[in-house]
Amino acid sequence: MTCTNARYYLTQRKISLYSVSMEAEFNSLEGKVSQFAQVCERLRAENIELRQQLSVAQNDAKRLAEKIDGAKARLESLLVRLPE
Repeated sequence: MTCTNARYYLTQRKISLYSVSMEAEFNSLEGKVSQFAQVCERLRAENIELRQQLSVAQNDAKRLAEKIDGAKARLESLLVRLPE
């Protein structure tokens, strides 16, 4: 029997080409892929949030550094005006 004839024969007899255990493996794999996709989506959202938090923290650090530099300059100008 050729391959084409074998498929026709199996179709006519309505015999499944997949075994029950193979179907269970496919279902298990599908579940794992779905879980993986969910984890990827969650991590992507967390990554976006962390990038935003980092940007805010960097802006705060820059602002504070500018304040420190301003305070330092004012102190230095006061020290110059102090009598010896």
